[in-house]
Order: sequence, then structure tokens, then C-alpha cells
Amino acid sequence: MTTIASLSAAELGPLYASKDVSPVEVAKDALARIERFEPQINAFVHRDEAATLAMAEASQARWLKGEATGPLDGVPVTIKDNIAVAGWPMRRGSAVASDAPFPEDAPATARLREAGAVFLGKTTMPEYGWKGVGDSPLTGITRNPWNIGTGPGGSSAGAASAAALNLGCIHIGTDGAGSVRIPAAFTGVVGLKPSYGRVPAWPISTMGFLAHLGPLTRTVTDTALAMQVIGQPDERDMTAMTGRPPDYVDGLKGGLRGLRVAWSPRLGLDVPVDPEIAALTSAAAQLFAELGATVEEADPGFADPIETLITLWASGAALALRDTDAGGRARMDPGLVAVAGQGERIPASAYVDALLNQRNALALCMARFHARFDLLLTPALPLPAFSVGRNTPEHGAYGDDWTRWTPFTYPFNLTQQPAISVPCGLTEAGLPAGLQIVGAFGRDALVLRAAAAFEQAKPFARVDQPIKPI
Repeated sequence: MTTIASLSAAELGPLYASKDVSPVEVAKDALARIERFEPQINAFVHRDEAATLAMAEASQARWLKGEATGPLDGVPVTIKDNIAVAGWPMRRGSAVASDAPFPEDAPATARLREAGAVFLGKTTMPEYGWKGVGDSPLTGITRNPWNIGTGPGGSSAGAASAAALNLGCIHIGTDGAGSVRIPAAFTGVVGLKPSYGRVPAWPISTMGFLAHLGPLTRTVTDTALAMQVIGQPDERDMTAMTGRPPDYVDGLKGGLRGLRVAWSPRLGLDVPVDPEIAALTSAAAQLFAELGATVEEADPGFADPIETLITLWASGAALALRDTDAGGRARMDPGLVAVAGQGERIPASAYVDALLNQRNALALCMARFHARFDLLLTPALPLPAFSVGRNTPEHGAYGDDWTRWTPFTYPFNLTQQPAISVPCGLTEAGLPAGLQIVGAFGRDALVLRAAAAFEQAKPFARVDQPIKPI
């Protein structure tokens, strides 16, 4: 039976138009489910029920007058804590940060507000988004709805957990080294890192050219709808694209026939991959062939760019904590403080070399690879979700650094290409696996089209309430 809780953004617009359901009903249902599930998953850092209902009532009035602003009018959304919402705090997961209301919307937030979306709240993240899991000194631990004994990944942790339970249809996150795709893979939702600059950012992230904004949703169509709106230009980001995005929703048509696709089970890296993840993602790649693509196993041919990432990442952390004194740092995540200290010791020449020369060499490698292949498929992650409250899995196969279990995501922050994680099955323990689809820079529409074809051929499993560990 169809319930409000099961509806996607794409389904809500026609129901609003026919008056079979109203934005106020949808908002109240989402708020009630947040209230019900929040004690178990801890996905939100800020909620303002009065503001949410006021936005829903304004949307409902527009629909009744036949003056809806577009397909996202009345659609419930969430915003990650490091993205500005006028009148709400932006604490970036830090207990040290100010809780004063931010004076204006970020570009993505502004476009959603103009489109009539209804804001449910701001979602949790690790402090300054420094790691790929979802705990912070500000909010504590965020949990994975598929098994609340595991984590949802990060840094868009709350966004992913809320998306998995459909606590809102569209969830805006950020991705500096995988922070949209990591939690999307762990929680069984769709997570897109668009081409750099496709979604303008302001205030600018301290992670600079690594940082992308993108949506997490339960369907590829909802991701495309979100991109239609948040992909609009904004003068506040000098690095953003100035042209308007293509029609991503219409671009979902076309399927996979005739595409040249590379399947890379380890990205050519010496990385242990969980056998169940390997099997599920390999079967997903085979499905691409069954749907008409020419699929060939091939690696791009680059060495692990982890040192390039760490140079840029640690430098960004140092900038984020530049004005934080010793007393403030004592209240912060010790791992973040350590990374910032590492960044403070990096020479400017090493930073510029990583930013320009090393990144450019990697981007050139991928550009030549995409001259042969339209798309690259990899596992989004080499493992399923692991125990909550940890930075790395218990078994120790990836050492003590969270970046070691995310080797398939961060290379494409360095190259700034579009990459999406789509669910491709469940392990025997009932945890999701994610398939990563990567396209050449600017080929976001093609990445979405491929994801839509895969989704249609292999519908995704859903979770409707948090599952307690056995």
C-alpha cells in the first residue's frame, strides 16, 4: 500500500496538483517520523518545526491557487550542517562553533527555497567533515537504519540515514573525499558527487577544490530533480559553472545500449575487498552488459593518490582550525586536531605541487581513459558498514586511517569528475553494497542516465524503520 512515507519527490508534485495529498500533510508526516526515529538514529542537529510548517503552508497555498513554483514545491528536504540556511546555525559538527543564526542561505539552499522546498532541518556530520564516519563532539553518534549497531559512514552521515528512512525526499550533502558516496553506499541510497562547480558553494569550503555539493535520495529521478534546482549558477562562487544545467530528468532516458564501460574491481590498487561486496558489484557490472553496454575489465592505470589527497586534506583542516586556540582544540575531535597539526607542517610548495601538478597528472590519466570508455564502474566501497563509533573496521584490514577503506572515492574528488553510488544489493547480514559509476568531467547527465537504467533493471531494497542488531 502506498503511504506518504513511501512517496518520492517525483511522485509528490502530481499528488499535490490533484489535491490527493497536501504539502502540510507530507511535512507533518515527516516530522512525526523524525520524532519517532530520531532517538534511534540521531540524524538531525537542528530542527525548527514552526518554520517547517510555515513553509509547508505557504507551499500548500500556492498549489491551491495553481501557482506552484515547480516540481519541488512542497517537497521536504534536509540540509547538511556545513551548508548555510538563513536563520539557522551552521556549526559544521563542532561544539566549538557559534550557534548564532547564519545571516543568509548558501546557493543550494537559496535555490531550494526559491523552488518552494520545505526544510525539515539540518543533518549531522563529523566535526568539519574531516572523516568518513558519522560521530562528532557536537551531536554524538549517528547510526545506520539498516542496523543501528553500524555506522552510516560520513561525512554526510545524517543526510544518508534520513534518506534511507525517507525522512524527507532530498538531502543535500557535501563530498570532499567521498562524503556523499560513502554514506550512500553504507545506507543503500543514491548519492551523487557532481562535476566540480556544477553546484555552487558559499561560504567556500576550506577543502577548496576537493569539495563538491550533491544530493542523497532514494531514487535516481529525485537526484535528477534536485540537480535541476541546485545546479543553477550563483555569483558568490567564482569557481562554479556559469551556465544553467541541462534537463537531467529528461536525460535519464536512453539506457545503456552502445556505451563503452570499464569495470574495475579494485581500481588497480592493492586493496582488500570484502568477498560479498566483490560479488555484488561484479554482478552489477555484468548487468550493464546485459542491458546493452560493452563492458570490459580495465583499470585506469594510476597509482593510489592518497598522498596527494592527504596534502590537500590536512592543509584544509589546518585552515579550518587556524583561529581555534588550545582551549577550543581541547574540546574538538582529537583526530581532526591531529590532521590539522599535520597540515600546519606542510610547506606551501608541497601544497601547490599537489593542487596543480599531481592533480593535473591524475586528471589527464582519467581524460585519456575516458577517450576509450564512456563510464567507469567500481565498488563504491570495499566493505559493508562496520560497528558504529569507530573510524575503521574492527578486523584491522585497513589500518587505523579512515582513508584506507575509502580508496575508490577520493581519486574522483582530485579529478573533479561526476561519480554516483547506487545500491546494488544486500549482504547476507542485510547491509547494503554500493556500485560507483564515474563519468568524464561534465558528463553528469550520462552518469545519471546510467544510474537510472541500472535502477530500473535492479530496483533497490528499502528500509522503513531502524533495525536493531540481533
